[in-house]
Amino acid sequence: MNRRQALMILGAIAAVPLIRSFGAPQAWAEGVDVDAILHDPDAPEAGNPKGDVTIVSYFDYNCPFCKKAEPDLEKVVRSDGKIRLVYKDWPILTEASVYGAQIALGAKYQNKYQAAHDAMMAIPGRGISKEQMRAAVEAAGVDMARLQSDLNGHGEAITALLRRTLSQAEAMGLQGTPVYLVGPYKVAAALDADAFRKVVAQARGRQSAK
Repeated sequence: MNRRQALMILGAIAAVPLIRSFGAPQAWAEGVDVDAILHDPDAPEAGNPKGDVTIVSYFDYNCPFCKKAEPDLEKVVRSDGKIRLVYKDWPILTEASVYGAQIALGAKYQNKYQAAHDAMMAIPGRGISKEQMRAAVEAAGVDMARLQSDLNGHGEAITALLRRTLSQAEAMGLQGTPVYLVGPYKVAAALDADAFRKVVAQARGRQSAK
């Protein structure tokens, strides 16, 4: 992605309001490899691995809307107890975003992905630097020497995962972050806790109606 494309996406995201209510969800599964999206063995996961609803989160560590929605998303996943959450690091905004995704995915090899993810999501703003990301991850307890070793040893696998995520996003025509795939629905906007609960309930309702 070149600088012009990144700036265009950034402008589009800035124009999207934070919604407080949720309308009719949009189907997302047409013409894409659903299994590859839902069950990539390298994609980090949280929540209940046997949950009856899966939420797939496409995000960027420099996206303020992602950061706004993240606490509500994690709150709903914890309180519900039956949601499987799949993280899709999709760094499209800045060069630092790519670095953030790389170190988060590198931390996965020492079982610290969640710590790294939460630390970077907690940094306010959109122009977050590599140095800020690195400092936040280190403060979260990630072993930085081990991280560098894992980045060196698993760099190709991390790059391949990021490329797969990009290809998935392009196949679905995603325009910017955040995007949440909730069961059969696609939500291209930041949500609050009530909205997350509502779309999860809709997904469950659709599954039970089959």
